[in-house]
Parts: sequence; C-alpha cells; structure tokens
Amino acid sequence: MNRLPFYLLITALVLIGTAFSLYRHAVYGVPWLPGEQRQQWEVEARIEFIANGDPAKVTMAIPGDQSNFILTDESSSSQGYGVALLDDGHQRRAEWSTRSAKDQQLIYYKARFLVDASAQHKVLAPTEPTPQFFEDVRQTAALSILEDALERSADNPTLARELVRQLNDPQNQNAALLLNSMNREEALVSLLSMEKIPARTVATLTLEDGRRRQSVQPWVQVWDDHKERWQLFNPQTGTEGKPDNLLIWSYEYQSLLDVIGGRQSDVSFSMIAQDISPETATREKITAEDLLNFSIHSLPVEEQAMFKTIMLIPVGALLVVFLRIIVGLKTSGTFMPVLIAVAFVQTELAPGIIGFLLIVGTGLMIRSYLSHLNLLLVARISAVIIAVIMIISVFTVIAYRVGLLEGLSITFFPMIILSWTIERMSILWEEEGAKEVFVQGGGSLFTAVLVYLAMTSELIRHLTFNFVGLQLIILALILLLGNYTGYRLSELRRFRHLAKPSQD
Repeated sequence: MNRLPFYLLITALVLIGTAFSLYRHAVYGVPWLPGEQRQQWEVEARIEFIANGDPAKVTMAIPGDQSNFILTDESSSSQGYGVALLDDGHQRRAEWSTRSAKDQQLIYYKARFLVDASAQHKVLAPTEPTPQFFEDVRQTAALSILEDALERSADNPTLARELVRQLNDPQNQNAALLLNSMNREEALVSLLSMEKIPARTVATLTLEDGRRRQSVQPWVQVWDDHKERWQLFNPQTGTEGKPDNLLIWSYEYQSLLDVIGGRQSDVSFSMIAQDISPETATREKITAEDLLNFSIHSLPVEEQAMFKTIMLIPVGALLVVFLRIIVGLKTSGTFMPVLIAVAFVQTELAPGIIGFLLIVGTGLMIRSYLSHLNLLLVARISAVIIAVIMIISVFTVIAYRVGLLEGLSITFFPMIILSWTIERMSILWEEEGAKEVFVQGGGSLFTAVLVYLAMTSELIRHLTFNFVGLQLIILALILLLGNYTGYRLSELRRFRHLAKPSQD
C-alpha cells in the first residue's frame, strides 16, 4: 500500500500548524511562554432583557482608565441598535437605542485593559456631601457608632476602617439595628456623610481568568483629604486598599444598568486573561478582514473561557493514545480517562480521586445486585444512571454536613460516562475476573491523573489556547501513533529471557 499520501498529510498538518503558531507570535506578539510579557484582561458585559415592542433605550455605566489598568480598546455588539459612548467627566456610559424592539434582547459590550502599575487617571475632588440622617432609634444608634469610631480614628480612612469594623461586629446591637433596613455599604456611606466625609458605593469586578456570568460587587470609596485621593474599602470583609485584580466598573453602583422600554433586565460579566506584548495591547481593534477573526479569539469572552478547557482535550487524547499504543497500558474505555481528568480539573485532584473511587465502588456493588435480576441492557443502564445520581447526591449532602466543602465538587463528574464505566467493569468482572477490573480501572485512574497534570500545566494551557495551530500538530502526532504496528513496551517482558546471558 502506498503510504505517500498519508505522510504528505502528516507533513501538511505539521507545516500548517507551525505556520499558524509562528504567525500568531510574530504578528500579534503572543509570547511562547506564559507570563513572559505583559498581561491584558478582556472583560465582556452581557445585557439581557425582554423588550415591550416599543422604542427601547439601554444605558450602562462603563469603566475607563484607573489605578493599575489602562483601557486600550472597547467595542459593542448589538444588532439593530445605535450606540453612543458618553462621558460627563465623572462617569462614562454606553447608550444603545432602537426605534422598535420586542421579545428577548441581547447586547454585548467588550473592553480590554492593559495591566500597568504606572497607569495614570484623573482624580476629581468631590463636593461636600449632604448629611443623611435616620429616624428616631436608628439615629441614636448611628450617633453611638460614630462617637465610638471617632475616638478610635485620626482621619477619614481610619474612621471608615473603624466604622466597617463595627458594622461587621455581630455583637454590636447598634450596627444590627442599622443593618436591618440597609446594606453595609449604604450604612457606611450614610454614617460618613453625617461627618461631611465624601464617600460613594462603586461597582467592582474581581478578575479571575476564565470566569463567566459574574456579577458586580459593591465596595466603598472614601475620600482621603490629606493625600487627595479615594481610598477603597470592602464593606463585607473590611479589606482596605485596591487589590491588583480588582477592576472598578462603575462609580455609580445603583445606576449600573437602566433600561427604558423593557423588563427583566440583567447584566453579567465574563473575563479572560491574555499574555501579550505592550505593542499588541495598545494596537487598534483587529478589522473583520483579519485572519485572527476566524479563530476562537473572535468569540464572546464567555465562549472563549469555555474553549480554554475544551482546547486541552486533544492533549489528553494524545496522552491516552501514547499510553495505550506505545506503552500498552489498559484502560476502561478509550477516552473515558480524559473526561475524568476534565472533572478532576473542576474538583481538584485529591477530592476527585476519592469521589471517583467512591462512586465507582458503590456503583459496582449496586450493579452486582442488578445482574441477578436479569434485566435487559437498556433498563440496566438506566437503573445504573439513576443509582449514580443518587450516589452523587448522598455523598454531596454528607460532605456538606460534615464540613468537607471540597466534596461538593463531585457533581462535576460526567454521570453517563460513570454509568457506562460501572457497567463495563461489571461485565469485565463476570467475564475475566476481578484482576482485570483492577488492571483496567487502575490504568484508567493513572491515565486520568497524568492527563490532569498536563491539563493544569500553565505552559500547556497557555500554548493550547493562544496557538490554535498546535491542535493540527497534535492531530498529526495522533495519526502517526495510530500507524504504529510494533510491540508495546509492556509486551517486552515476554522477551526478557532473551536478554539473559547464555548458560552454555
């Protein structure tokens, strides 16, 4: 058989994959190693609402340059809407409008931020706030809290710190009285206004790579008149200062999103981190004719975060192919270890292994009982699936009750795959004995652990997501391994006597 077309295909895959990777590195400045260059965050706001069928106008507060972040690019995707970016010098806003809208509406706003410790932004001095007063008993409680905090403070930030401490004190009855009718951030701003100290509630996002459907969290900014700057406080934990991964999305928490002509509005945020060169980060938005817009990097951030895990699966597949064909390791199923490894990524390794052993072990005992009922295959598999769901539910509740929060993550296991694994191992036990079950089960678990280690490698995660051409190279390697017809490494022990010196 002529193998030339096969080898030409392998060569083409490797060359194309290498060319795509080199192009991505040379033209767009994406580094080969993670963390080699500067970091950029891409944050996307997803606005959903149900339109009434009349003209609709949507206004959302949007961020700008701030401490540690420089806004390098922003864009909007809203079919049928006109869009305008407004800036009154205090708060930037995006406004979408249309003459007619009905049913479910979806609007995207995307912003890119370059991480820069020397980022400069304009700080506007606030006006003196109007004091806010409470009624009757709550006013007395507020004055008591203020009086105690003033004695323990020296300036605006230390006063705010003492107020947060008192509001978070479960034994403080005055604080409990105030918090019965308002949030901590509202109480803190109101108390500071009684001393004519400028403060405001801001909407913040904690940036975590690959997170989806996140909501903003309220923090409080307090004006430091000595340093002439805003000091940030977390009213829930008392944390003072701005963490490096905290992005202030809006300086107006209460008016983050306004919708006219619609109902049931909601906004959620997705985010993803990218390691790029400073030149690339400040480059203008890539035009639609560019080759990069045909890749996963042109998708919404929420889908990109999902693909960051999906793009790791070919690496796991390559490992499974190598271990089965070259090493000769036996596994239960071909790519079941890859799916289990994906679950391990969500659960962490130790809880994942314990959960896997508990579910499969208990499932095998239940399957052993079902085998005596002589059920048909479809009914038996369905019963095993239900049994697996019940096992996961019971173990999750038990883990929660005893305080093992890591055990809650076993719900990430693929239930259908586990059910088929239990069925396959049970049949294997009946046909070839317990030894073969332990061999294949142990091989599957060992392979899943290796795949997990590969998937959690920062280098591999960086390369697979940022260099899509690498997938073609992995495909070429799998095809080459599939063409191997020699002995497996595990089979060489059959010829170990040939390596012994002759007795003659």
